[in-house]
Amino acid sequence: MSTLVAIENVGFRYDGVPVLEDVNLTVEAGDFLGLIGPNGSGKTTLLKIILGLLTPTAGQVRLFGKSPEAFREWHRVGYVPQRALLDPALPVTVQEVVATGLVPSLALFGRGGAPGRTRVREALGLAGMEAHAGTRIGALSAGQQQRVLIARALVLEPELLLLDEPTGGVDPEAQGTFHALLRHLNHDRRVTLILVSHDIGVVTREVTRVACLNRRLVFHGPPGDFLSDAALSALYGHSVGVVAHDQP
Repeated sequence: MSTLVAIENVGFRYDGVPVLEDVNLTVEAGDFLGLIGPNGSGKTTLLKIILGLLTPTAGQVRLFGKSPEAFREWHRVGYVPQRALLDPALPVTVQEVVATGLVPSLALFGRGGAPGRTRVREALGLAGMEAHAGTRIGALSAGQQQRVLIARALVLEPELLLLDEPTGGVDPEAQGTFHALLRHLNHDRRVTLILVSHDIGVVTREVTRVACLNRRLVFHGPPGDFLSDAALSALYGHSVGVVAHDQP
């Protein structure tokens, strides 16, 4: 099994304030990693460091064996940032938004050639949004917009997909459909996933590994091992426990 992401002794400071300290973490091919932690624990910062959008103040990251600065095969990586509601007046269609995902490989697919159009259509179909290809992006619901952003991240068939709180503001029904899509990508398409989420219940149901951040990495392992009072207390800094309840 190959290592797609290797994080070694990574630290990061904003204006001198520590956000991450001595984080060590690996993501192997085929993993579905849930990255959880309280607000301000450094989850989004860590994703941005992996993507080379931020430079760590200590330690190093390897992405497919290379530093983010030296990495050039960005078609192998997809990224879905925290969702923001798109302007209803935005004059672009769904298929145009998805086509922007082809930018890292314009030399391969061109700006509208048949291979690129095929990739856009296939990505929309995978996300269940092919019927809306000609719709303006701002006319869609929040859940539909999020599926379009997923399609954009999938258009180059990445091996690694990073998602930062992708269901924020999305209704429960759309969340269920969305998580089914992630299961399909991981189980059937063998896409390696890193999912940032606040929802411990979703994480422990869906993922194969859990990484818990609270400035430092306080847990990394199978979801079942995380659901202990000791692990939860280490994450949230006080005595907590899990209360089971039936789903509606």
